[in-house]
Amino acid sequence: MDNIILWFIPVFVASLGAELLWAWKGGHEVYEKKDTLACLTMGLGNVIIAAPMKFFWLWLFTLVYRYRLFDLPMSAWWSWALLLVGDDFCYYWFHRCHHRIRLLWCTHVNHHSSQRFNFAVALRQPWTEAFTGYWFWLPLPLLGFHPVAVLIQMSISLIYQFFIHTETVRSLGPLEWLLNTPSHHRVHHGSNPRYLDRNYGGIFIVWDRLFGSFEPEGEPVRYGLTKNIHTFNPLKIAFHEWIAMFRDVARARSLREVWRVVAKPPGTFAA
Repeated sequence: MDNIILWFIPVFVASLGAELLWAWKGGHEVYEKKDTLACLTMGLGNVIIAAPMKFFWLWLFTLVYRYRLFDLPMSAWWSWALLLVGDDFCYYWFHRCHHRIRLLWCTHVNHHSSQRFNFAVALRQPWTEAFTGYWFWLPLPLLGFHPVAVLIQMSISLIYQFFIHTETVRSLGPLEWLLNTPSHHRVHHGSNPRYLDRNYGGIFIVWDRLFGSFEPEGEPVRYGLTKNIHTFNPLKIAFHEWIAMFRDVARARSLREVWRVVAKPPGTFAA
């Protein structure tokens, strides 16, 4: 079982400390104590829940791998290069669906509920994503990528994405055309109308350019949700949208309305 993310915890802590120092010296209001504690608590809860769930996903990936279409060796560099692209393609659709399908948004909204943008927010991870997310990667073991390699690459992607949750870096120059960068990800976390549901990429931004979801950073970003929840309680952060969705299900007057509640984009259904 991969544990790359655990190895990087000291790097995450050091990076967070460096960003805090940058904010303090420059007078930037990037961090807020209660918000940061909420982010760290969400991250800890995610680790506790996701760790045992990885055994289930490893089992399921291994089951699918038995029926693989190709044999792709873990020892070949080109196999890992293909896996990098394949993983990022799966991540794009996982991420897009978790924004556009309310049932999945109930999970992902947690990550967007902070009105700050910093390395701590990168750790503000959902508690239910271990149940809703991994399905999007099932094509990879079916194609012939070893299940352990898939989990390792997923971790590498998450490590990369930690470092794009920052305001300390304004632009990466020509790399902005290829990679998902802090600038692109600030847009993704914006609640400005022009920034909503944009820049879903993980490591690469090319999928957004190809599938029409790219938006460059222009006007100042307003972080958070279109309707902020104004709480630092981890339980409310984790489950507020689940509760709201089930309330709407209870008010639905037909199966068609139930379908609209759970399957349409957030905000579609109004009882």
